[in-house]
Amino acid sequence: MPYSVKKTALDSVLLLQPKVFSDPRGFFFESFNQREFNQVTGLDVVFVQDNHSKSVHGVLRGLHFQKQYPQGKLVRVPQGRIFDVAVDIRPGSAQCGQWTGHVLDSEQNQQLWIPGGYAHGFIVLSQTAEVIYKTTDYWVASDEDSIIWNDRDLGIDWPLKDIQGEPLLSGKDAAARLFIQP
Repeated sequence: MPYSVKKTALDSVLLLQPKVFSDPRGFFFESFNQREFNQVTGLDVVFVQDNHSKSVHGVLRGLHFQKQYPQGKLVRVPQGRIFDVAVDIRPGSAQCGQWTGHVLDSEQNQQLWIPGGYAHGFIVLSQTAEVIYKTTDYWVASDEDSIIWNDRDLGIDWPLKDIQGEPLLSGKDAAARLFIQP
């Protein structure tokens, strides 16, 4: 198996650890294998789009989601270190309004599976970080929405001490709305 899987505080969010083969020359691992992913997670998921971002220290992106076309995401960090957050926003879910956060970095090569129906965001803890994530649906600009990163009702414990100051936000993320329990 190229992956081991750990459950997180949220039932459907999974932390995957790929099997890494290292020697004095460097390392190799399968960052994704559809058959193995489906087998170890018990999911029947198809990914349709890959996204790649690079951000500087202290950038916070999120909390993003799509309303009518929710995207499942498989997130990994090939360079740098981030604190990655998923928030359950599914109406009727027993965990709606709860969150889980995990450090993802290029040392451990872990990946976070976030199903559709969750808001997603991250903050960059290293000098720079590259984030790659596969999605289960296409990006639809007219369907996207954001929840403000510091919503008091969500109470996300962002590691702000690691960035020395306020996070760097896009205009869209700074103007995001409060979480409203469905």
